[in-house]
Amino acid sequence: MQLVLLQRKHITMSTAPLKTRIYAFLLDYLVIVIYGLFVVGTTSLVFRPFITPLFSNSPVTAEMTGFLMMTLPVSLYFIICERSRWQGTWGKKKMAIRVVDRTGKRIGLGRSTVRTSIKLLPWEVAHFGIWRLMLPTDFTENAIIVILTAVNLLALTYLLSPLTNKKRKTIYDWIAGTEVVG
Repeated sequence: MQLVLLQRKHITMSTAPLKTRIYAFLLDYLVIVIYGLFVVGTTSLVFRPFITPLFSNSPVTAEMTGFLMMTLPVSLYFIICERSRWQGTWGKKKMAIRVVDRTGKRIGLGRSTVRTSIKLLPWEVAHFGIWRLMLPTDFTENAIIVILTAVNLLALTYLLSPLTNKKRKTIYDWIAGTEVVG
């Protein structure tokens, strides 16, 4: 009788270099820009009579329209791709990095949604402030400036957070319990 010892494979996860993450983000941003140009082109050429009132009357309506046309599809791009078998967006796949949980496993829908929501929070709050600068609102101009300044500080914190730890984790990685590995 032979005793067979099963050796458990230990997959070592190395933290994705910050430079690689930036390149992946730039590739993803290219996807977002192409999508945005498609949306703007389509709405301005084909649906202009229907869309124009949605962006010209109320900051709430304008923000909700923008959310449904841009933020939600971009969010779904990140959520679906990062929880998929690719474990990352097109940019991350091209750069051979992936999003995992603390144990190195593929993230689920909840974790992916939290990660993306926190990641895009400054973007959406900026839209909130910008629409209130452009359209009539009950907010004072000073209040809107404070909101937009806070957004910029939050975005700066997001950008600097990977420089403060060895695993190069962002704030949204800490909150969602994720890591980006290569």
